[in-house]
Amino acid sequence: MKARSLITIGFGAVLYVTGLTCMSEVQSEIPIRLHPENPHYFMWRGQPTILITSAEHYGTLLNLDFDYRTYLDTLADQGMNLTRVFSGAYCEPQGAFNITRNTLAPLEGRLMAPWKRSDTPGYANGGNKFDLDTWDPAYFERLRDLMEYAQEKGVVIEFTFFCPMYRDMQWDLSPMNAANNINGVGGIGRNDVYTLDRNGGLLAYQEALTRKLTEVLNPYDNVMLEIANEPYFGGLTMEWQHRIADLMIETEKALPNKHLITQNIANKKALIEKPHPGVSVFNFHYATPPDAVGMNYHLNKVIGDNETGFRGNADEPYRKEAWDFIMAGGGLFNHLDYSFAVGFEDGTFEYPSTQPGGGNTEFRRQMRILGDFIRRFDFVQMHPDNSVIRGGVPEGGTARALVQPGKAMAIYVVSEVPAELEIQLSKGEWTATWTDTLSGDVLKQETVSGGGVRMLSAPPFKSDIALGLIHGSDERPLQFQNLQ
Repeated sequence: MKARSLITIGFGAVLYVTGLTCMSEVQSEIPIRLHPENPHYFMWRGQPTILITSAEHYGTLLNLDFDYRTYLDTLADQGMNLTRVFSGAYCEPQGAFNITRNTLAPLEGRLMAPWKRSDTPGYANGGNKFDLDTWDPAYFERLRDLMEYAQEKGVVIEFTFFCPMYRDMQWDLSPMNAANNINGVGGIGRNDVYTLDRNGGLLAYQEALTRKLTEVLNPYDNVMLEIANEPYFGGLTMEWQHRIADLMIETEKALPNKHLITQNIANKKALIEKPHPGVSVFNFHYATPPDAVGMNYHLNKVIGDNETGFRGNADEPYRKEAWDFIMAGGGLFNHLDYSFAVGFEDGTFEYPSTQPGGGNTEFRRQMRILGDFIRRFDFVQMHPDNSVIRGGVPEGGTARALVQPGKAMAIYVVSEVPAELEIQLSKGEWTATWTDTLSGDVLKQETVSGGGVRMLSAPPFKSDIALGLIHGSDERPLQFQNLQ
């Protein structure tokens, strides 16, 4: 198996996990955690980490027809280091949300759930009903194999325990629905499933599942525990979410490892008030503009954008969303990529234009360019500071900056017309490098004398461009090369 690659980034030689790692070494690692110097980012396998990916629609585990090994090979080979995985307590019917070949919508009889099938026929999508009192050994065997392979590949799993029942069509397929289990529980409406007091007997089973999954996932260094997907829909109460977080923490007290807990906050943006102290990653969906980061940066936790979509099939809106979010200080970006489907685990499915989002091999290449760009800085020492941009942003355009005072700046510009930025630079020589966000090519590089506001003229670009500024006094200045 491949060893970790040694790459020079930022201002020194740092190890960056890009490929396979020896299993004996992986198992000795501390799980991914907040970086102790800058908790807006992660520490993983001893190195500062930002999670950037374009990944499938969460059916990796629960869809028996999905070849997760080919999928994880593809992510790793294309420089992606994250994917979300749903537990199987929730699934979708074919055609939901206008998604073609939806990986969250297994074919008849092909749902893999944590609970074993009973001897009683009648599950809504084929096969026998579920017995919520009995775990399915085959499910946990598949889960462990998935986790071990992802661990080898250097891919982090954000494991999502629960999801709201958006409509009756989803609730009709859930093993927790009384019509689909033999346990006499779940005879309720879909908006009461995740409550402490109106759950129709489901709370005890949800708590048992939380404990079981937390225990099974405990050995792995590449997993974060997400309470629920989009809990702001479908009646998921905050009290219920906090109860699940408490259970995760309580369960791990007696176990060797402690994992990050992630919570999905809102679509677009929201001010996080009274956060659960055990939650370390706060996620948003469709987080553009990136106010979600700025509003909550004071929490000193990772802010993530872990689902995109509903802006068409083109790459540009999602590329800009990713760059904007990371340059605003976000530490996690996950594009919802519909080019992954059963039979197309290599990400080559050519979906119809009716799909609610995008994703393709070319977009993943663009996300790799973003990842390579930001990882060339000592980003743990950086913080968002647009005040260094003193002028020159074209009307209708935007410019965002991550800054290591006196050392380095990463600036992202969106504009339909040429840009001549006015940048406040401290004394000394600075190297300014303009990188094409589409190709990864260095379009222009020059030396600039600091000591005040300096005008930097961007080379011609299509719609967005990245600028790296490095102070020349550093003994090992950042070397920008084409990111291909």
